[in-house]
Amino acid sequence: MNKLARKSVFIPLLAITFFVVGSGFIKSDFFEIAKQIEIFTTLFKELNMNYVDETNPGELMDTAIKNMLNELDPYTKFLNEQDVESYRINNAGEYSGIGALVRSYDDRLLIIEPYKDSPADKAGLKAGDVVTKIGNIVVSDFDDNASELLKGANNTSVDVTYERQGKTQTTTVTRAAIEIDAVPYYKMADDKTGYIVLAKFNSKASSQTKAALLDLKGQGAERIILDLRGNPGGLLTEAINVTNLFVPKGELIVTTKSKVKKFNQQYKTKNKPTDTEIPVVVLIDGSSASASEIVSGSLQDLDRAVVLGARSFGKGLVQRPMKLTYGTQLKVTISRYFTPSGRCIQSLDYWNRDEEGHATKNTKFKNFKTRNGRSVQDGGGVLPDLEIAAVKANDMTKALMNNLVIFDYATDFYYKNQFQNVADFKFSDADYNNFKSFVNTSNFSFETDTEKSLKEALTDDEAIFGNALKDDYSKLLSQIQQGKITALGLHQKEIQKKLEDEIVRRYFYRDGLYDYYLKNDQAILVATTLLADSAKYKGILK
Repeated sequence: MNKLARKSVFIPLLAITFFVVGSGFIKSDFFEIAKQIEIFTTLFKELNMNYVDETNPGELMDTAIKNMLNELDPYTKFLNEQDVESYRINNAGEYSGIGALVRSYDDRLLIIEPYKDSPADKAGLKAGDVVTKIGNIVVSDFDDNASELLKGANNTSVDVTYERQGKTQTTTVTRAAIEIDAVPYYKMADDKTGYIVLAKFNSKASSQTKAALLDLKGQGAERIILDLRGNPGGLLTEAINVTNLFVPKGELIVTTKSKVKKFNQQYKTKNKPTDTEIPVVVLIDGSSASASEIVSGSLQDLDRAVVLGARSFGKGLVQRPMKLTYGTQLKVTISRYFTPSGRCIQSLDYWNRDEEGHATKNTKFKNFKTRNGRSVQDGGGVLPDLEIAAVKANDMTKALMNNLVIFDYATDFYYKNQFQNVADFKFSDADYNNFKSFVNTSNFSFETDTEKSLKEALTDDEAIFGNALKDDYSKLLSQIQQGKITALGLHQKEIQKKLEDEIVRRYFYRDGLYDYYLKNDQAILVATTLLADSAKYKGILK
């Protein structure tokens, strides 16, 4: 090995030495890490030098890193330079682009939602449009994430070719500065009840929530509904500051515990609260995660709010970005967090997986006590004080959402029906029957755990038991398939709510959807009624 080569290997290993020693690893850990890095370095060099075909070192390394991290949890991720910028934008709530939620596929981009009055909206792009070409670049020929091509400096233009209802069209979009509000909507639900939607915990979360709270109080609000449904979380500090709006300074909100001592911390409120007396109901669902669970869980533990809706996602882990070389970062899970009562609400165990490598769900819950002595549990997200059936998730609804069946039906519905204002909208039983027909004629399918087990059993046992058992299995599988069709009726409330959400947003954007909620959403109606009944509200907290 020449001097340059020895030096190039020595410097990274020396840096690793300082990192490992500085991190408090014991000697055996350091030796094992150094050994494995040396093995990987030599393997990577020999592979790229000697493989029969040309290799792409960057792609190989990217694949290696991602597969390594997949063994841990879904939140520990390698961020390349583009990912780092997206992460920064998500936390800052500002970027320059076309102003639309876009889903990227290998051969196309799908417009999920153009924001009201955004460049995409002004250019006529609609949810359901399939972008096939950006400028002179065909999306299917572009190796990286083509949605990055839609971003750019303010006042620059780009031609977008898209397909809509079988027709190819082109429009010109002029990019602009886009601000992503943490609080996209707030309004009086009735003459004494204020309603605040907190959609994400970016750097604007606590300031915008406070501004909304003060404005609503100025309009006469004597009670508050804080809607965290669908909020995936964000900044830990913002979760603490939002909670601080309703609880006194110096209150313990969350404790983090880690194997690294410096990450073992207690987080207390630091600011003067806005209102410690105003009655509060917090709305959550299965998509409320992370920072949303810190706010709802801590307010529940401190008996400061009634939590209403459906069990939350159950993410009790904290991540921190660690800077790497060449502008990349590692977003790594550094600790678990615990609410004031001492519970960790993490629902999935990523460290003790099943035989197929899937994270296992916690089923044994421990009881904890709120400040007033009410029983709450750990290990499965935040369980509401009052559950609302229509807000609950189920496998059928999730599959319909994940496979874009509800999305595609909403697109079809939008182009076949007209509504002048949100008050005119009504989704009838006849419409729901049309949806069921739409599902039956679509390519929608999903496999239940029971089906999976039966298919495995059928493969394993048919050679032993012959055709008789095979026929019985097949009949049972057919009955399960029919049961899934029946489930469209059994879960109509949950599925119809998702349909209405998607459809109303097509006509009237987010503001129109929230206006619709105030008159029709079951969780908001129950919360409004509860807050109006002071004795019942206080009775739940005691």
